[in-house]
Amino acid sequence: MPLNPTPANPTPSNPTPASTAGSGKRVRSEKSRPSIFWLLAAIALPFMNLVAKYEISDREKFPRSTAFVFAPNHYSEIDPVVMGVVAWKLGRLPRFMAKGSLFKIPVIGYLLTKSGQIPVQRGGSVRGSEPVKAAERLVDKGQMVVVYPEGSLTRDPDLWPMRGKTGAVRIALEHNIPIIPAAHWGTQALMPRYSKKISVFPRKTITVKIGDPVDLSRFRGRSLDVATLNEATAVVMDAITVLLEDLRGEKAPTKRWNPAEHDQKETGRFEA
Repeated sequence: MPLNPTPANPTPSNPTPASTAGSGKRVRSEKSRPSIFWLLAAIALPFMNLVAKYEISDREKFPRSTAFVFAPNHYSEIDPVVMGVVAWKLGRLPRFMAKGSLFKIPVIGYLLTKSGQIPVQRGGSVRGSEPVKAAERLVDKGQMVVVYPEGSLTRDPDLWPMRGKTGAVRIALEHNIPIIPAAHWGTQALMPRYSKKISVFPRKTITVKIGDPVDLSRFRGRSLDVATLNEATAVVMDAITVLLEDLRGEKAPTKRWNPAEHDQKETGRFEA
């Protein structure tokens, strides 16, 4: 049963981005208000701008206000920093679903908590109490959250998006907020998949493409069972893949990488 089936301010299933809607009045940038993000930006931005330049296309599709789920592809450990920089450059304060263990690290845990990042315990999901409460606060305050639908770094050998998990669509459908898909490419040159080392020189180019809100209208009002959530997640992953195909100038494999299937083949064990 949805936690918030009748939001106070329901959002259309395929809403117009705030930056292009309405009377044409300029929307005040969320990052213009003093916050701990100013400190984080002062720490991260000089270095991230030194090591990479960011080419962001279709930035007008990125909502400048209102709550939404931002859903990018995921293939490098530094992805959250890169997409955090992108969100900041587009005027929003990035909040992520982050590993709960990070919140126990001195200083880092304090900054994560104060900046509104959302802890998810290992093996947990957005169905846990804290992520659900955090999603409710996002809706109430009109904030955004970055959720990687893949859940972890893609295991596709060529870095294409793999099969997604249901956290992003669960938040969007339970709280009637849009999902904005995105793709980025070039981050792997800055930090390859599974690597812990940053390649500083020469300066890299990271291309980013923002998509239209994913049309989830046919799923709204339905019971959010496993079948519905998986079907909706596949739609989101298709949207992300199309954006990445455009950035890379090539077509993705016809069948998306499914970690569960490959794990079963490698171990000889099949789960029910």
